[in-house]
Amino acid sequence: METLERMRNIGISAHIDSGKTTLTERMLFYCKKIHAIHEVRGKDGVGATMDSMELERERGITIASAATNVTWKDYNINVIDTPGHVDFTIEVERALRVLDGAILVLCSVGGVQSQSITVDRQLKRYHVPRLAFINKCDRTGADPYRVFRQLKEKLGHNAVLMQLPIGLEGKFEGVVDLVKMKALYFQGDNGESVVEEEIPSHLAEEAAARREELLDAASMFCDELMEAIMEETVTEALIYKAVRKGTLARELTPVFLGSAYRNKGVQPLLDAVLDYLPNPAEVENIALDLDTNEAKVVLKADPAAPLVALAFKLEEGQYGQLTYIRIYQGSLRKGDEVYNTRSRKKIKIGRLIRMHSDSMEDIQGAPAGDIVALFGVDCTSGDTFVRPGLNYSMTSMYVPNTVISLSLKAADKKSEDNMSKALNRFTKEDPTFRTYVDPESNETIIQGMGELHLDVYVERMRREYKATVETGQPQVAYRETISSRVDFDYTHKKQTGGSGQYARVAGYIEPLEEGEYEFVNEVKGGSIPTEYIPSCDKGFHSALVKGLLIGFPVTGVKVVVNDGTSHSVDSSDMAFQLAAVGAFKEVYRKAGPKILEPIMRVTVEAPTEFQGNIFGSINQRRGVIISAQEEVSFFSVDAEVPLSEMFGYSTVLRSLTQGKAEFSMEFLKYGRVPVSITEELVEAFSKTRKN
Repeated sequence: METLERMRNIGISAHIDSGKTTLTERMLFYCKKIHAIHEVRGKDGVGATMDSMELERERGITIASAATNVTWKDYNINVIDTPGHVDFTIEVERALRVLDGAILVLCSVGGVQSQSITVDRQLKRYHVPRLAFINKCDRTGADPYRVFRQLKEKLGHNAVLMQLPIGLEGKFEGVVDLVKMKALYFQGDNGESVVEEEIPSHLAEEAAARREELLDAASMFCDELMEAIMEETVTEALIYKAVRKGTLARELTPVFLGSAYRNKGVQPLLDAVLDYLPNPAEVENIALDLDTNEAKVVLKADPAAPLVALAFKLEEGQYGQLTYIRIYQGSLRKGDEVYNTRSRKKIKIGRLIRMHSDSMEDIQGAPAGDIVALFGVDCTSGDTFVRPGLNYSMTSMYVPNTVISLSLKAADKKSEDNMSKALNRFTKEDPTFRTYVDPESNETIIQGMGELHLDVYVERMRREYKATVETGQPQVAYRETISSRVDFDYTHKKQTGGSGQYARVAGYIEPLEEGEYEFVNEVKGGSIPTEYIPSCDKGFHSALVKGLLIGFPVTGVKVVVNDGTSHSVDSSDMAFQLAAVGAFKEVYRKAGPKILEPIMRVTVEAPTEFQGNIFGSINQRRGVIISAQEEVSFFSVDAEVPLSEMFGYSTVLRSLTQGKAEFSMEFLKYGRVPVSITEELVEAFSKTRKN
């Protein structure tokens, strides 16, 4: 249990380009995990340690979350660096699913940006306590106080400043620690030595006022501290205790400042991870007991308890499949036999590994709370491993729906085989990457979260699998729905000599306000035998897979069956399924079918001089501007734009703003397609089907 108290599992999360990977690189350096610092877009051509993929180093972005383990002041810290780009949001989801705490990194110029809001929503979904680190205080236009206000206003955090900046922009020198009431300066070639000095006189008054704010906020979580404030006997230990309590309850967010690139403020942040973020024993984790109707079981972070572990990430390496697991209860040793509750298979642990980006270290065992990796274990992402005899399952992570698809064609037989291997691997590793063969066109279709997401996978096929593939036009994942209620009464009758098929179903379909599909049985008097009711449900459900308008899934439909007829000999499960399919097809066009398209939340950030151009470009794309905010020299605009209008927007935006703007987008909702565009889509898809 002492080992548990000295363990932390943390993630670094933020909007794209806020400095997550740079911050992780500095943490590795100060914890003596690496001996030289490499930059994300460094001139040395090496790239950041955590960006181990060639594509990551070329593009200067994080694509896959990377895990490492460091030691700081005799504490063992598992760190996961996650992507900032929304296309790789599943990497953030699965990291947060297994972490106990997080550092939310914010840019002191950009502030709380669109992806910061998404990441914060994910942190809340998994009840993860967090610290905030306002990075890039050395950049022109840096204003950490504005970002601090945004944390409160935009994200609704009860944020409290733990530090003040000493100078800003080019004059940023260090920070004032409001707990110790000391100025901290970072000296040496890479800021290795932290020097404590007295607070500069021009900051003394502000530091005293901000410390009062800190004490007020922290005292809400500790009666002892409140008494000490009244008696003027406040100690550092009492402040640490109160802030920790508020942070663990997720009712307080301590805010730290610095510049990871300039090697300032990283060591105090590492100290804060130890002081304020939870150890594995302080986090409640729930498993479901499959033997008792999925009753909830609270797991104990006790190395002596029976093993419960979750496989949260898979990677296919040159030596086979690597499975990242988080041990929630018990401990795991090399040679142990474990049970996979999904596949119901027993597995012997051959190799147990501790990861450091793309390099690994063999270990003999790992206790509860640890994050390690297994080699050569056949499983899928989300599988639960337990000690034989238990039948527990961990709750799975949230997997968003795909919004874009692309057709793939291999140039030759060898490329086709390699493409097939690559697709098998990628779909196993990434739940948001899906693939299927279109039965009409016989084309291989891949689906994902955005253009960049699919682009990266196609590029990886070419590089890692030497598969020469051609891609078709990106295709939006449309949906169909109905707009009015229609009654149906359909009889399926087929006589071929001997026993035939007979089933009659009657009822109505109507639009469903919330949800994708609902089946209601209102049959009275046994006109349809009870055993055939599920067959009707199954038939209607299968009819929704492909709509008759443009061939996309139908959503938002409520089916009510209230009458029918059966035959003692000719009725069967299949007959009622076919009757349901026939009934749906017969009335679908009378129900006012409409096309729905994915609407994206788009955020564009650019210098103020390009405001008119950007507003014009959004309006041209059928976009609706929701809000716009203007700062000193740049502005940001939030809009809702159909995905079909956003293809190639990055190129357009670059040319409109001389390459000075950036945008991010994420799926928001499905919305109705205008009538004129509906007609175009129906015509286009009917031509495709004919071809």
